[in-house]
Amino acid sequence: MDVIHTAIWVSDIDRTREYYVDGLGLAENWAFTADDGVQNVYIGGEHGEFQFKYDPDGGPEIDSGTMAHVAVGVDSTDETFDRLVEREDPPVREEPTTMDEIDRRVAFVEDPDGYVVELVERLE
Repeated sequence: MDVIHTAIWVSDIDRTREYYVDGLGLAENWAFTADDGVQNVYIGGEHGEFQFKYDPDGGPEIDSGTMAHVAVGVDSTDETFDRLVEREDPPVREEPTTMDEIDRRVAFVEDPDGYVVELVERLE
C-alpha cells in the first residue's frame, strides 16, 4: 500500500505549473482534461504526486486555509528557498531553519493560491 497523489484545486493551472515545476524543480509527470473540461496536471517526484485540478469555467472556491501545508523533499532547503524567492517572490511564512530534534532543515512558503509549502531537507 502507498500514497499515490493528493488532489488540490487551483485558480490558474499555468501559474501553478510555473511555481512547482520551474520554481521548485518538481517534474510534470502527466496531464489530461476530463469530459467536464476540468484540467488535471500531475506534478511530483519519486514517492507521490500532486494532482492539480483547474476548472476554466470557475470551479470551487479556493480555500487554502483548510490545509496546514504540503511538504516537498529537497536536496538543499537554502538553495531551493533562494531560487523560489528569486523566481516567484512567494509570501514567506518561515525562512530556512534547522530543526535539530528531527535532523531536518525546513522553510515554509506560500504557492500562488496561498497553500503553504514546506521545503524539507534531511540532514546527516
